[in-house]
Amino acid sequence: MKKHIPNFVTCLNLFSGCMGIVFAFQGNLIWASYAIVIAAIFDFFDGMLARLLNAYSEIGKELDSLADMVSFGVLPAVIVYHLFAISPQPEFGGTWLSFSAFIITVFSALRLAKFNLDTRQSENFIGLPTPANALLIASFPLIIAENNPFFADFILNQWFLMIFSLSMSLLLIAEVPLISLKFKSLKFKDNLLRYILIFSSILLLWFLKFEAVPIIIIIYFLISLIQFRSSGKNLSQKY
Repeated sequence: MKKHIPNFVTCLNLFSGCMGIVFAFQGNLIWASYAIVIAAIFDFFDGMLARLLNAYSEIGKELDSLADMVSFGVLPAVIVYHLFAISPQPEFGGTWLSFSAFIITVFSALRLAKFNLDTRQSENFIGLPTPANALLIASFPLIIAENNPFFADFILNQWFLMIFSLSMSLLLIAEVPLISLKFKSLKFKDNLLRYILIFSSILLLWFLKFEAVPIIIIIYFLISLIQFRSSGKNLSQKY
């Protein structure tokens, strides 16, 4: 019975992603963004439960990738597509630019397929994880809802959205080492950088709310770079 508990939580991740897509196509990007956040919580806990219960399975691994593809591959692309739709139209390109949003879906699929086969990523990541990319995208409608005209005008720019979609898609498959939040133990010394990332994220979210998310992603890259440099490993080794 216990081996199915992580898979049940993974299915909740998938269900959240499906609900988010419905919300997005109804024009409710706020709830679509919340659906990504909820899916990310389920995605975190299914892995934790699998480790705690020692309930690993091949079907669980494949199911996790399929759920992530919907929640963190399709749903964020749909949100970006709708951001294109509500942003001012450029003089040329028009609606064709909006389809660049789905490059995120394509590269998310490549990222997840690569992760399943890449033995170097047993403890940490190489390339931006799809949940991190999805959470960054989820922050955009929430930032816009705060009625800050500077950020809203910046995000609701079709050329920014296109460049963002291309850049983040490339980061998904880039040979860039990044830490994961997989804790083998709770010892502070063994997880110093993870604790720094978590506590700094909490503080930033407390003071800046959703506008903190892009800053957290930058900190995530910097902390990962510090860990990789201090480890003395190269990308051919398990990271």
